[in-house]
Amino acid sequence: MAGRNHFIDLFTGFTWDEFKKAGGNISGFRESRWKSVQRIKKGDYLLCYLTGVSRFIGILEVVKEAFKDEKVIWSDENFPCRLGVKIVFELSPETAVPVHEMRDKLSFFKDSPSPVAWTGHFRGSPALWKQEDGVAVVSAIQEASKNPVSRPVDPKKLARRPRAIQAKIGSVFIPDEADEPPEDAPTAKSQDKSFREHTEIQHILLRLGNDMGFDVWVARNDKNKGFNGENFSDIPRIKNTLPLQFDDATNRTIELIDVLWLKGNAIVAAFEIESTTSIYSGLLRMSDLITMQPNLNIPLYLVAPDEKRNKVISEINRPTFSKLVPPLYEICRFISFSTLHEELPRIKTIIRYLKPEYLEEISESCEIEEA
Repeated sequence: MAGRNHFIDLFTGFTWDEFKKAGGNISGFRESRWKSVQRIKKGDYLLCYLTGVSRFIGILEVVKEAFKDEKVIWSDENFPCRLGVKIVFELSPETAVPVHEMRDKLSFFKDSPSPVAWTGHFRGSPALWKQEDGVAVVSAIQEASKNPVSRPVDPKKLARRPRAIQAKIGSVFIPDEADEPPEDAPTAKSQDKSFREHTEIQHILLRLGNDMGFDVWVARNDKNKGFNGENFSDIPRIKNTLPLQFDDATNRTIELIDVLWLKGNAIVAAFEIESTTSIYSGLLRMSDLITMQPNLNIPLYLVAPDEKRNKVISEINRPTFSKLVPPLYEICRFISFSTLHEELPRIKTIIRYLKPEYLEEISESCEIEEA
């Protein structure tokens, strides 16, 4: 169909089953997505994706444009912003197409800034996809329906139900401990490794900011540290004092942030590195900053090991942080350790020309995925 658009439509195994049991003719979305739902027209395709197991399970064609309805279809949430649909192609969870098998066909896998950056395309629905990506998914699902290949599915992941629930303050996210592998008690060896990683990442960020032409600041209690033979205090553009533009409580909070980039009296980026402490320490510092200075316009970044990515995103969407004004997930983004390591050789010859917006390219949103 000429002019057909393709939109991602997220399901869990549980919400997909409820969709099917209700007749498979209505797809629903959260109230906050009403404007996006209204952009979808008859004939457009919805690319049905199972979160948790990361597989494409079907294609829906829109046959009735946006409307609101409170009829109960899904038990965990109402999803009142709806579209009338018909199933064009449908697979089982076992024969559904793993997204990783489409790495060579989807544009966002190509030249990806980090191994996990692709997940940003599965963090909310409906979202308009590039035409080439939509056509590739439709083709893959069509082929899988003709020549199905059965692959084992982890039943726990398939049964996963996002813990987005209603409270007096609105819809909030309660992280499920079952979603995270248990953490072993830290050994002296693992603690030493974490401290080294933390110091190394601090050094990378300080050097990167310095080489981009910014003044840099390291947390007050880390000023005497160094890495790879270079003391932090010897970095050319390191600052010994911060601009006194805030009240004392705010300044004391800012002084303890792991790394800051500054231009004159303005903070252009703030980084909290989470490897030696619980994720909460950095988030609470960021939260305090927003609470004390709600109009503060500073890009905030949580920098953590790749294996902590899901933990960071889960925690940042807790009610404590998501109900701030603005919500912490809207102004705080995630950067993985591996991304920084991969970027350094790539940007070596152009660092001095980079702008702070470069961080947007190598970071990802912390907004939770919907289903």
